[in-house]
Amino acid sequence: MSTVTVHAGCVVIGPHGVLIRGLSGSGKSALADAMIEAARMRGSFSALVSDDRSCLEDRGAQVVASAPEPLQGLIEVRGLGLQPAPFEPEAVVRMVIDLLPEKEIERLPVQPLTDVVLEGISVPALQVASDNTAAALSRVRWALRQLFPNGPDYL
Repeated sequence: MSTVTVHAGCVVIGPHGVLIRGLSGSGKSALADAMIEAARMRGSFSALVSDDRSCLEDRGAQVVASAPEPLQGLIEVRGLGLQPAPFEPEAVVRMVIDLLPEKEIERLPVQPLTDVVLEGISVPALQVASDNTAAALSRVRWALRQLFPNGPDYL
């Protein structure tokens, strides 16, 4: 088993860990917060796993994300700094979200969900606009519905 630290945040929505990647200032923390709140509003379990940096560990056929110890239970709220937040110590990564400038995302992609390899394991990935949290949240909602059609509507 190997562990690597990456520039990404992670939330758990229902039973699904969602890794959020993007450049500094791209809105990773804002999207994580919006996803957690949207899930809670629907009565779904949700929590922060990590913000800004995530430790990824290969555990056989799964990638597990956790926060580096000094950052556990902390999320950056722009303009307010690091804030304490309810958190889970780890989550199995079931989806990756890549925050990109909207102009870099195809409007009608042939395959909206692609796969990325994390620690040697293939995980579904989705590109969302970095400058529009509401649109990103909607796109994540639809992707979760597509990935887990028999599950509840978490967001």
